[in-house]
Amino acid sequence: MNDTPARIEEYRALEGRTVVYCHHGVRSRTAAEQLLQRGFTQVFNLVGGIDAWSATVDGDVPRY
Repeated sequence: MNDTPARIEEYRALEGRTVVYCHHGVRSRTAAEQLLQRGFTQVFNLVGGIDAWSATVDGDVPRY
């Protein structure tokens, strides 16, 4: 997340939908807000992070 502002143009070049995630979804929420403030329109935060994804969607994803 610390490098999000510096990499905005790199992310913009990817276009399309952007899903942001971290371990529990807190830092990714902040990063998603930064992207939205800079004009991105299709930004989605994985609520609960990859940990919640592992617990509720795909148990094959390792939890740590």
